[in-house]
Amino acid sequence: MQAAVRISTLTLALGVAFMGSAAVAQTAPHAADIQRILASPAFKAAAAVLDKEHGRIVEDGIKLTEIPAPPFKEEARAKAYEKMFREAGLADVKIDEEGNVLGVRKGAKSDGKFVVVSAHLDTVFPAGTDVKVKREGTKLYAPGIGDDTLSLSVLLGFIRAMKEADIKTRDDILFVGTVGEEGPGDLRGVRHLFTKGAYKDKLKSFFSLESGGVDQITNGGVGSKRYRITFKGPGGHSFGAFGLVNPMFALGQASAEFARIQVPAAPKTTYSIGLIGGGTSVNSIPLSGWMEVDMRSESLSELKRVEDRMLKIVNEAADGENFARSTKEGKITVESKLIGDRPAGNTSDKTDMVQFAKAAIEASGYKVSYNWSSTDSNLPMSLGIPALTIGRMAPGKSGRSHSLDEWIDVEKEPMVKAMATSLSIILSVTGME
Repeated sequence: MQAAVRISTLTLALGVAFMGSAAVAQTAPHAADIQRILASPAFKAAAAVLDKEHGRIVEDGIKLTEIPAPPFKEEARAKAYEKMFREAGLADVKIDEEGNVLGVRKGAKSDGKFVVVSAHLDTVFPAGTDVKVKREGTKLYAPGIGDDTLSLSVLLGFIRAMKEADIKTRDDILFVGTVGEEGPGDLRGVRHLFTKGAYKDKLKSFFSLESGGVDQITNGGVGSKRYRITFKGPGGHSFGAFGLVNPMFALGQASAEFARIQVPAAPKTTYSIGLIGGGTSVNSIPLSGWMEVDMRSESLSELKRVEDRMLKIVNEAADGENFARSTKEGKITVESKLIGDRPAGNTSDKTDMVQFAKAAIEASGYKVSYNWSSTDSNLPMSLGIPALTIGRMAPGKSGRSHSLDEWIDVEKEPMVKAMATSLSIILSVTGME
């Protein structure tokens, strides 16, 4: 009885929020389709399953969180997720050549193309990090639990809910747990999916389920370029060889000039030196010095402008040091190695995909916000394929992403409402029958 009351409350909240929208929104085709989905017995049944299985979704998230998945070492978590995909009833389940976990849910009127619904397997945390989940009331604390491990268990919840409610979609859906979304992974999983994988020519749209609030639509992909810049020289004794060229002086000059690059506020463009190192001892002229730099922009042209300026700066710094000091034992050389390349892109807010997402979020009573970020969606966006990153938590129910005290709040009612909203977005785009 209590479960029935909770589901009635959820359905009423979704429906009332929709009816409270402006009259013009009620007549819009995207909003009307969302209303049809929310009112359907099948969707109500799926929402009831999400409510019933809330505890299982949370426990699946804990189980997966406690399987370490550091960069380039996602295999153990992938194997566990592959087994979960099979148990949830997906077809053609496999781990592909790059390490992504794939599973298919067939549509009723397939055109041979797939809508991808994904979450990423990897976390930013290195091997050896304590990933044991700690509970405080409805809050769960653990590195990676929010970004993005709980999304993996929410996808399982969606699959089970759709199966139990006998929901039929027009389109085939390819569910994916991707590898390499974070940092040094450089989108290697989704890059493989769209450029080399077995489904590469059959993907027509893409969802990434991420750690943010369900009120956010990430339809902009921030591009980034990352370099490891290494200055090398002959080295020598700090006193006896004084006067020889010094890689650290070139590095210091380059970093100072890099810091003076002017960038626009819009499109937002940023740069940073994140790591720096080198040297042999305090009383030696170093053999080498290095830095790792990160450059980002919402605009490909602005990103290229900063990249080109940075590359010019580091070469000028090497030339300047070779001019300023003795090169009798050898010159300063510089190597600029690209270590990260994430393409920029965006999905227009005029597309059906964004309009369905907007209508679904507003129907649930949330205020929509649009966002730019760097996620798996960057890759399909850059190829001109409609892609969105959407949240699966109520606003304000997660925090401290990428920190050791990362947390999520799994309070049942707001979490179930948020998950139901995310599911309605996916069903509207995949064409719920």
